[in-house]
Amino acid sequence: MKRVELFTDGACSGNPGAGGWGAILRFGKMEKELSGGEEQTTNNRMELTAVIMGLSALKEPCEVVLTTDSKYVADGISKGWAESWRRNGWRKADKKPALNPDLWEKLLDLLEIHKVEICWVKGHAGHPENERCDRLAVEFYTKLKEK
Repeated sequence: MKRVELFTDGACSGNPGAGGWGAILRFGKMEKELSGGEEQTTNNRMELTAVIMGLSALKEPCEVVLTTDSKYVADGISKGWAESWRRNGWRKADKKPALNPDLWEKLLDLLEIHKVEICWVKGHAGHPENERCDRLAVEFYTKLKEK
């Protein structure tokens, strides 16, 4: 399996509000930047979308080191919360509905294809790729707001 690095971030202007996401895929010396957004969304939806779009861009199963500043994404995967929510009909342990089941479903399906290792980093703390992903996300939602 190829070993790929994936850096992601999501951002919102208001929560909910206009949102954007950014992702950087790196394989050896090759890099690919991706970005997108929605006019009305939440920060957590953009964080999830960044990971989904990054993994979806891979053309074959890969070993992926995912670097994210989202505890929601990192813990949802590494602590098995999302798997548990899915098993329980998208209900959390307190029986309340899990948020963003549509995106978690897509992400869990992608995690069955790729072997993903989670690396959490503190946001806005100078991590170069995390900062670049944040800029991509903010640039995208800024364009949405200017429409």
